[in-house]
Amino acid sequence: MPKMKTHSGLSKRVKRTASGQLKRAHAFAYHKAEGKSAKRKRHLRGTTGVSTSDFRRIKDMVAYLK
Repeated sequence: MPKMKTHSGLSKRVKRTASGQLKRAHAFAYHKAEGKSAKRKRHLRGTTGVSTSDFRRIKDMVAYLK
């Protein structure tokens, strides 16, 4: 049987945590940032977890991600 391959585009955008969850950056943070309020940009900083429904959909795409 052929081996599964990690989706290279997705592997650059997510990291796996020690508990096995996936973390990602917030969307809508940088493009046209001068039009967004400071509070909005501040809350978009950092990382967040991948939602449960998305996690089920993408877990096989990054099967070998460390």
